[in-house]
Amino acid sequence: MNVANLQLEGLLMAVASINHVLVRKGILTAEEIDIALRKAEASETSQERSEGMSASSRDAINFPIRLLELANQCQPEADMPSFSKLARMVGKVKEPYNDQL
Repeated sequence: MNVANLQLEGLLMAVASINHVLVRKGILTAEEIDIALRKAEASETSQERSEGMSASSRDAINFPIRLLELANQCQPEADMPSFSKLARMVGKVKEPYNDQL
């Protein structure tokens, strides 16, 4: 595996862990984090941003956002699922883009 991929994997899990701490300490709610992540995903999947981009490229851009969304859905007091488990979950819940229907 490419070292950059491993670095991104570590970064994503660090952000997911920080998000859990923010929720546990009452600084942010899970809903607030979810809204922020949904806004990020909407921005990245906008017609303007994704015009001419393949579905696989859009999936690559949105993968980290979707992984963090799934991690955010875990209860803050529960153990965080592993990266590989979250990645599999992203693949299972991903929906087609509007232009793929």
